[in-house]
Amino acid sequence: MFHALHRWLRRRRARALSREIPAEAWQQVEACLPVLDHLSLTDRQRLRQLSLEFLVSKQMSAAQGLTLRLPIQLSIALQACLPILNLGLDWYDGWQGIVVYPGDFVIPRQETDECGIVHEFDDTVLGEAWHGGPVLLSWFDDEENHTQEQAGCQIVLHEFAHQLDMKNGAADGFPPLHSNMSRTDWHAAFATAYADFRQRIETGGEEHSQLDPYGASAPAEFFAVMSEAFFSQSAVLLEEYPAVHEQLRHFYRQNPGKSGQ
Repeated sequence: MFHALHRWLRRRRARALSREIPAEAWQQVEACLPVLDHLSLTDRQRLRQLSLEFLVSKQMSAAQGLTLRLPIQLSIALQACLPILNLGLDWYDGWQGIVVYPGDFVIPRQETDECGIVHEFDDTVLGEAWHGGPVLLSWFDDEENHTQEQAGCQIVLHEFAHQLDMKNGAADGFPPLHSNMSRTDWHAAFATAYADFRQRIETGGEEHSQLDPYGASAPAEFFAVMSEAFFSQSAVLLEEYPAVHEQLRHFYRQNPGKSGQ
């Protein structure tokens, strides 16, 4: 009963917000997101609706003097909702905050070495997703970084893949699977691909793969990078790791490689 009322209120607020956003605003933002090109007109409308519900259910704030303009909010919402287009907004329950920085930002870290000594350092990152929120994102307005995003650096997709991964606990590259999916098949596909990817990156670097080498750093990062690739480099992922592509197709219930699905 509570969940039904919550959804009704969310949709009501989304309808009110939709009246404040002209169609031209959506179109301008979507034109800058090639990752949406495969969507049919019907799916684009569904994605807009889901994005509106996302915007009224999350708390998006700016850091370090960034002005959180409408195009930024729409772009983040569209990209964040693309993976859950056929899953539903409930997959992002349990957290609310999104903090947007004007470019990369620094996070203080602590690491304990094998001798038990704690080392403190600053880590410069483009994004970070925390269990229970918030999601931290960088935003670039310059042309150079738009080109970088088109080349496969999909910050929003990456960090929200981590949130899906953490739906059942710590990020480990093994999100909660649908009832019709096999845990054995998932593990076999990802474990085999991860081992191969690490070897390729360690021996040949970026020359041996068109996928982001950061995926070789940990199973959780591999899942996030493969999720990025599933939506932004679908043909590349299908060629390099078809079994992973198949598992992600079942998990996200989408096939980005098929235009106008």
